[in-house]
Amino acid sequence: MVSYFSLRQRCGVCLALCILSLGLSASAQEPRIITFDAPGAGTAAGQGTFAYSINPQGTIAGFYFDENNVYHGFLRTKSADITTFDVSGAGTAAFQGTLAFGSNPEGTIAGFYIDSSYVIHGFLRQPNGAISAIDVSGAGGTFAANINPAGVIAGDYFDANFVQHAYIRAPHGKITTFDAPGAGTGAGQGTFTQFLDCINPRGAMTGYSTDDNNLNHGYVRDPDGKITTFDVPGAGTGAFQGTVSEGIDPAGTIAGQYADASYVVHGFVRTAKDGGDIINVDVPGAGTGAGQGTYPVNIDSQGDIVGQYVDAGGVNHGFLRAMSGEITTFDVSGVGTAAFQGTIPNSSNAAGEITGYFVDASNVAHGFLKIDRK
Repeated sequence: MVSYFSLRQRCGVCLALCILSLGLSASAQEPRIITFDAPGAGTAAGQGTFAYSINPQGTIAGFYFDENNVYHGFLRTKSADITTFDVSGAGTAAFQGTLAFGSNPEGTIAGFYIDSSYVIHGFLRQPNGAISAIDVSGAGGTFAANINPAGVIAGDYFDANFVQHAYIRAPHGKITTFDAPGAGTGAGQGTFTQFLDCINPRGAMTGYSTDDNNLNHGYVRDPDGKITTFDVPGAGTGAFQGTVSEGIDPAGTIAGQYADASYVVHGFVRTAKDGGDIINVDVPGAGTGAGQGTYPVNIDSQGDIVGQYVDAGGVNHGFLRAMSGEITTFDVSGVGTAAFQGTIPNSSNAAGEITGYFVDASNVAHGFLKIDRK
């Protein structure tokens, strides 16, 4: 069985296809939701606008997929102005191009691009538009996506044997690589980070590792380099089951998900206390079949969590879990209601804004901005 985790793991050119096949979300009743499309976004199935991060100023970063199936980066300001960009050296053929993900308070953006030979390189885009490439020495491909307020980037890369390793890049460019204890050494195994807020302002970061049996484990890396691994009680112990960390807030609280022995997905919150107290998160209405369930993807500076849940029909819906534990669900107007359609929140900020994308009945993606949390 292919686990839901495999949809979030990246290895070589398969990444371009995996992003399009991520689970999607559901409905439409919120009056304070704005939808948008990047200029040049394609209108065929699998194409469109994919919004990923929102910084404290309300600037949204993401990418769009054009009519020729090429990726391009974009940023959308609070005033709704959209700027598109391409990294020099990005390929122009199908499934090549520029993918933007993380954005810090200064408006610096991290992401990666796929060149004309389908080799993956990280990049850093400054607020003035200057772009520099990021390549880990000896890597077969380098992913960048997470950037904290100090400009520190957390990412991962795969080697010549397609084994995954993590790294931290300091603002001046120094790269430190590392592997979580017990990480596997086979193709598709190793140490992973996620695409959004896996590094906090202090430089603590989180992610997951896949061991030699293809079982996933969460980890947290302190700013001094100490790595602690953990498993959520109730997580399955079979291949492609286990614990995946998604994000870490300024206090060190971690949000993520785990797959149980039946491949049903559940969310969790792990506190920064000694030993890490763990709270389960299951959104009412989440399905209980394999690959269904609750997927937290982001935890903001207030400790609020956003994500999507997959219902029994395979349709995804957005949710917000406040630090108090209260859960609010929402759907964007105009979403599709078939399996793999719907609403996909990806990021939130302290101003109460949530961004992400939704997939309509024609399987075209569109960006959204939810202004009020309730």
